[in-house]
Order: sequence, then structure tokens, then C-alpha cells
Amino acid sequence: MDQEERFVNLEIKLSQQEDLLDELNKTIYRQERRIDELEAMVGKLADHLRSLRDAGQAPLNERPPHY
Repeated sequence: MDQEERFVNLEIKLSQQEDLLDELNKTIYRQERRIDELEAMVGKLADHLRSLRDAGQAPLNERPPHY
């Protein structure tokens, strides 16, 4: 393999790695957005549960006192 072929092969590999890196960055970005959405949902659910508890409502899975 001469130097020209080696250089071309290196350029090809570099190009493929750049494409892969771009795809990985996009995946990480999407995952970060989804995590942010899920964290917001968990926060809202926690607030809702606190408001139910503070209002004196029994949780749905609590047994009645006569058991």
C-alpha cells in the first residue's frame, strides 16, 4: 500500500468517525431533553402527592381502619 492509499484510507476513517461523533452528539442531546422532561414530570407528581397528603386525603392503596 503506497502513501497515497494510506492517506485516502485515513481520510475515509476520519470522515466516518466524524459522522459517528455527530450521531452520538445528537443522541446525547435527545436523551438530555428527555431526561429534563421526565424530571419535570416527576417534580409535578411529587408536588401533587404532597398536596394530596397535605389535604388529608388517604392514599389510594391504604387499607381502611377496620382491617
